[in-house]
Amino acid sequence: MQDPVSSATGTLIDDLQLNLIHRVCVGDILTRSADLYPTRPAVIDGEGTVTYRELNENANRLGHALLSQGLNQGDVVGVMARNCAEMLLSYFACAKAGLICSPVNLALRGEEIAYCLNDAEARLLIVEGSLAPSAADLPAHLPRLEKVFWTGDDPHGDIAKSAGTLNELMAGASPAEVEVVIGDRDAVQLLYTSGTTAAPKGVLTSHLAVSFTALSAALTSGLTPDAVALLNLPLFHCAMLNGMVTPVLATGGTLVLMKDFDPAAVGEVIERRRVTTTVFLPVMYEALMAHPANKQRDMSSITRAVYAMAPMPEERLKAIHNFFPNADVVLGSGQTEFTPPTCFQRPEHQWSKAASWGTATAMTRVGIMDEQGNLLPRGETGEIVYRGPQVMNGYLNLPEQTAESFKYGWFHSGDVAWIDEDGAIWFTDRKKDVIKSGGENVASIEVERCLMEHPAVTEAAVIGLPHSRWGEAVTAAVVLKDGSEITEQALLEHCRQTLSGFKVPKAIRFETEFPRTGTGKIQKHVMRRQWQDTYNNA
Repeated sequence: MQDPVSSATGTLIDDLQLNLIHRVCVGDILTRSADLYPTRPAVIDGEGTVTYRELNENANRLGHALLSQGLNQGDVVGVMARNCAEMLLSYFACAKAGLICSPVNLALRGEEIAYCLNDAEARLLIVEGSLAPSAADLPAHLPRLEKVFWTGDDPHGDIAKSAGTLNELMAGASPAEVEVVIGDRDAVQLLYTSGTTAAPKGVLTSHLAVSFTALSAALTSGLTPDAVALLNLPLFHCAMLNGMVTPVLATGGTLVLMKDFDPAAVGEVIERRRVTTTVFLPVMYEALMAHPANKQRDMSSITRAVYAMAPMPEERLKAIHNFFPNADVVLGSGQTEFTPPTCFQRPEHQWSKAASWGTATAMTRVGIMDEQGNLLPRGETGEIVYRGPQVMNGYLNLPEQTAESFKYGWFHSGDVAWIDEDGAIWFTDRKKDVIKSGGENVASIEVERCLMEHPAVTEAAVIGLPHSRWGEAVTAAVVLKDGSEITEQALLEHCRQTLSGFKVPKAIRFETEFPRTGTGKIQKHVMRRQWQDTYNNA
């Protein structure tokens, strides 16, 4: 069949015009919402409000300005910022200009940040002005980096490669739409995994993947233009950037940004801004509910309270439901490589299947696979594998790891689970976190759930440590609630009442906090390394 836009004498429409008509581009998400809701608040940052028209026009200005710096399509722009409007401005400007935005994980050490930016070959870096002390030494370790621009009014001219402020860069640039050819599978973002077991891996994700996720997440969460989403977890992580920012902006809602988690301040913002959607870690919900200033606040505006990254005992779920009387309290899950969320609890499952990960989101197919690449029937345990348009393009500069993750024609998550008759996914453990003790496999999450059901425990982490008899000894660490006291023997007895004998921890440590990634994940590999000699004399 003849191409409908071609003839025997040549193309009837040029490539750019055709691309602008039918492309999938993350920058166009903002353009469309600005067309529909120009005066509606898109972002509330502190006491400042940015409308959809302002955000879109400024993203165009910055997009034009970045291209004027000699950047070419596919070049990487690093962004080092906390939750602020400039972070989102930079992201959408890159998307419009066909550039790749690489938000910096601020929880990484300086040398790790330098590693990521060098691996990405970032040519330009945008830095939040208040982070200048942390960023000052970076340019000297980034030979490919050409310029650094700063948010705020201080150009930080004393720092190497400083080229002025972001406002100076944008001055005089056109607010007209940036029109460049962008392919659906061109990369729009480069996020680095937290590097829990090795050097961080750069995950290249396409315009198509992010756009499909935006629509899927909006559908799953029932987002409307009336949505007001509070973003307190870091924007440099996919859970917020892809799971919240793009779906909310695609549907005309409002993002409320907060840089730091302060329970009293968060409660005040929820009440004053009439927030409808929150995403917190379980420990953050605990702190929010416990703070005296929040006891009498009006939390009735919240209709969706999302939690992630850790199991939630029924007692705590009940407390959250009481605190947010009109909210569905649901778990969302996913990972950077498959542009989350990939699965979400449906409201009707928030009690009956509260310990599950929920069901697959729209456009995501979830399977369970054995080591030989065979899909397993429902009810059998194996590795979670995914198919869908929101998968990453691949790991940057790591073709072998990319091929391994795409083995057998599915994306391999590294998570172990089984799927029930309703399609709900019951997570068992990370493959690397399954403990092999005395010839038996122990799921760390099962032991953690048991410990967290004790009223004195607020958090638990379970790992396997080398042991001459057991191979790996089940070892727990707990953080107690403020004012609570309990002995190791009492907690062990609590476990014996619920768990099989081989699953009961051989020892329990009491900690004040756990080592974490920038997104709140407990770094079990750090705990294993620090405590590896625990049973040397056993």
